[in-house]
Amino acid sequence: MKNNIIPKEISWLSFNERVLQEASDYSNPLFERIKFLGIYSNNLDEFFRVRVATLKRLNQLGSKAKKILGYEPSNILKKIQETVIDQQYFFEKTYRSILSELSKHNIILVNEQHLNEKHKQFVQEYFFNKLRQHIMPVMIDQINEFPPLEDDMVYLAVTIILQEKKSRYINALIKIPSDVLQRFVILPEINNKKYLIFIDDIIRFGLPYIFYMFNFKEINAYTIKVTRDAELDVTDDISESYINNVERGLQKRKEGDPVRFIYDENMPSYLLKLLMKKMNLQNDDAIISGERYHNFKDLLTLPDFGMKELSKISYSPLQHPFIEPGKSIIRSIVKNDILLYFPYYSFNYFINLLREASIDPKIKSIKVTLYRLANNSNVVSALINAVRNGKHVTALLELQARFDEEANIKYGSELREEGVKVLYGVPGLKVHAKLCLIERTEGRNNEYIACVGTGNFNESTAKLYIDSMLMTADRKITKEVIKVFEFFTRTYQKEQFYHLFVSPFNSRQKLNKLIVTEIENAKKGVPAYIHLKLNNLVDNEIIALLYKAEKAGVEIKLNIRGMFSMKIDSESKIEAIGIVDNYLEHSRFFIFCNGGDEKYFLSSADLMTRNIDRRIEVVCPVYSKQIQQQIRLIFDISFKENAKARILDEKLLNNFRKVKKKDKIFRSQVMLYQALDEFHKTINSKC
Repeated sequence: MKNNIIPKEISWLSFNERVLQEASDYSNPLFERIKFLGIYSNNLDEFFRVRVATLKRLNQLGSKAKKILGYEPSNILKKIQETVIDQQYFFEKTYRSILSELSKHNIILVNEQHLNEKHKQFVQEYFFNKLRQHIMPVMIDQINEFPPLEDDMVYLAVTIILQEKKSRYINALIKIPSDVLQRFVILPEINNKKYLIFIDDIIRFGLPYIFYMFNFKEINAYTIKVTRDAELDVTDDISESYINNVERGLQKRKEGDPVRFIYDENMPSYLLKLLMKKMNLQNDDAIISGERYHNFKDLLTLPDFGMKELSKISYSPLQHPFIEPGKSIIRSIVKNDILLYFPYYSFNYFINLLREASIDPKIKSIKVTLYRLANNSNVVSALINAVRNGKHVTALLELQARFDEEANIKYGSELREEGVKVLYGVPGLKVHAKLCLIERTEGRNNEYIACVGTGNFNESTAKLYIDSMLMTADRKITKEVIKVFEFFTRTYQKEQFYHLFVSPFNSRQKLNKLIVTEIENAKKGVPAYIHLKLNNLVDNEIIALLYKAEKAGVEIKLNIRGMFSMKIDSESKIEAIGIVDNYLEHSRFFIFCNGGDEKYFLSSADLMTRNIDRRIEVVCPVYSKQIQQQIRLIFDISFKENAKARILDEKLLNNFRKVKKKDKIFRSQVMLYQALDEFHKTINSKC
């Protein structure tokens, strides 16, 4: 293992621990803490489905794996197991604490063993009227082939103890139908107290009604869950279409190898051994005991009973000073470059831009890249409306957007049927760039507007994720965005980019050059600094250059929300923080001193090897001085964070930044509302 690199998988677990810390933070509203438990659980599921699955595959390569990774995957898998078990204790402790807090607010979670008569009657009626028809037990002892357990679903392993002297057992398996029914059921209120029950426990309550034909003495049920390898194997078979290829891969994913098996710690050993044998699980697989319930991502759907005082404070989006209500957004963009910083500004600005473009007679065409879309996407509706109004619309849909593949296939079919020209990615390269290009006629000339984003064109996540979108008519940018879209249809043609960094063509070369310039300036005694805000920083080559920059005296400030592979010790001059708060920090931008003539960039890419070398990504320069000031303001405010910022260091301690006695608590996500509002007033006063 390289001594100056933290394996990205271990770093990711440290990030998820920061999410778990938020669940235990009493300064957060109670339902926000519950939400963070759900997010932690959902994150961990995806981690096993993707990263652990990849490590297990690489582990089968033997010595070749170390050459690929730089470290032994078997050692990392062992460390992952240890870390996850440690975090699970913290999770369960936090969960019990939250249940106690809920009860103080007269919200009580009960199980089937603690029902009063009123609730028993309700649960019985619910079981027979809504639940029983979805219960399909599999009698394990009566079958030769064990059914493949669905990924992401919870099951009850049931043992029926018969009324015989030798206490013979019968074993069964029941899928908990949380895919068709809510995981939590609200029970009747009693004396102003609100009650909830897991649907798991309603099934437990109904077990005697399911297995009535057996002369049983006792029936017990234990929760189990399997997480499967979610790698999408897409072959290069030219005899079938790309869509069919992806669909075939999706079907194979359902049969992926188990990478984690979680079970109720109270399960009898004979039943655990039976299940492991039936499922061909080995002792070196991630087999983890837990408490009574699993799939805590369902906590994201826990009813809040309308108790706003226990939920986060929501803020109304700010009015952008360059976009007047009821006026043309296109004209505003032609006049000034515009930076939207979600959710501080509404994503509706982008929807309104598409809507205006769809009916403006001067607009000829719209081109857009689509990666993850909202359910019932307004973006898709706007594109369809544009086609109906005679515009030429091209949409590049990335079919390999992980876990959104099926949704994108559906949207692609819908768009194609309406007359949109649909492209399905670039062979061998995942398209992760977030681009929109609008062509308009002005007299005899064609002019263009480009939108370059750090996040998805998705109105749902834009309310939850902090992201950036540059709207510009600057020809230096639009000409090169045109080239990117031309590449999508002529992949054999290599384009030259002078302003945009486009992976995998020139991003590494351009980024390396920027860092080297700072190193050279520092050696000359010229001011030099590198300020980065990212989700992930794990690329070995970039990290090596940053270490060199530190030694040369370059000031380095890093705001990294997720994976961070640099080892920062107590003697390091690099300042590195990670912020986890109400909104997911997802925007990416780079600031380089450049000898005093600062350079600013927005990026769809994190500094990961895959993003730099194996994807289509776009890093966009920011030329507008006003937007540069806005980005500087955002970075500086974020870096002042002392409420939700953790120090990122080699020990992965996730210690919060210390607040000095003279300093006030500074929560950047809240302070940004005020700061951006003040920034607007300054702009308006100059207009």
